[in-house]
Amino acid sequence: MKSRIAVLLALVALSALAAAQTLTGTVRNGTTGKAAAHDDVVLIKLAQGMSEAARTKTDAEGHFSFQLGETGPHLVRVNHEGVNYFSPAPPGTNSVEVNVYDAARKLDGITGTVNVMRFQSDGKTLQGIELYAVKNSSTPPRALMNDRPFEFYLPPGAQIDQAAAESPGGQPINISPVPDGNDGRYYVVFPIRPGETQFQIAYHLPYSGQAKIQPRLTLPYEHLAVVMAKTMQFTPDVPGSYSPMSDDTGSTVQVATNVTPGKSVAFAISGSGMLQDSQSAATDAQADAQGGGQDMRPGGGLGAPIDAPDPLHNYRWAILGTLAAVLMAGGFYIMTRSKPALAVAGAPVADRSATLLDALKEELFQLEVDRQQERVSADEYDKAKAALDQTIQRALARKK
Repeated sequence: MKSRIAVLLALVALSALAAAQTLTGTVRNGTTGKAAAHDDVVLIKLAQGMSEAARTKTDAEGHFSFQLGETGPHLVRVNHEGVNYFSPAPPGTNSVEVNVYDAARKLDGITGTVNVMRFQSDGKTLQGIELYAVKNSSTPPRALMNDRPFEFYLPPGAQIDQAAAESPGGQPINISPVPDGNDGRYYVVFPIRPGETQFQIAYHLPYSGQAKIQPRLTLPYEHLAVVMAKTMQFTPDVPGSYSPMSDDTGSTVQVATNVTPGKSVAFAISGSGMLQDSQSAATDAQADAQGGGQDMRPGGGLGAPIDAPDPLHNYRWAILGTLAAVLMAGGFYIMTRSKPALAVAGAPVADRSATLLDALKEELFQLEVDRQQERVSADEYDKAKAALDQTIQRALARKK
């Protein structure tokens, strides 16, 4: 009898071992072109929230492996010189590759590509979103990481509603800008990895029907674009400093080129009106959150791509409103539509659901980090977690 039990236990153990899936990976150092040895690697389980499932280090050849206890989606996080790099591992994935870069406190080759300022108003409050696209062209490629990798200014009296950052090839996550004095200067602790990193800040300030905006840039930008509701008026301080750009979304778009810190690009705006795409984006967010409060801050889904070539064709998607912060679940977390091809009207539902799932997974990760660092109260965490879980279930249902 005992021998039979022993055999049965052995069979069960062998079956469990056979069912366990092995996830292997390789980490390469994009700065040196060699293997990234002895980096910390964490396996994060995404099903039913985000939790650490296992931890290891890369070997001398940059290799690592995990035994997956279950077949749900996972996320691999590699920390190299204090900067995190991520790679998704959907169900069925057997191997992943992660590129990392050496970190530096100072770097040449950090420039701005486009700064987009979007405004709308109900007549009493001016609501704005600023999008910054920052390019890291360092040679050899390295990540900029110090106490304040990115700094920006907001208009006097502005109050931040939401802030997000997106690394090259990543998904937007919440960030917490830190005020630096009383002159509207802020900084964020978010690494500038090789490629293009995007920052988006949503804010509001009191409005009496007109306002003077004086952009104060901390980097040179190829283009500075101002987008407003069609019913609002735009007057530059220096005539000819801005040029109008054609737009089919019912917005006013003005663009200044080759803008450098200290260059006068101030302007006045007046009147009121709402951006059309922000209304549709808020409606989409409300539907996905199953009753989350509608938010009329300027956001925006993506419009259809514009095929006609123009000097801003690489960034027209940004000027017309991508990576828009639409606040859901009581204004706690954001849903973004960052990939133009998936947001075009008529895109397959499965593609849109996949994009939403990716963003929600990243937001779950950030929520867990915020809880561990005590940035949110227990009540805020429970409400946001419940809303995220509910939205994920709906997105999974649509994807199936």
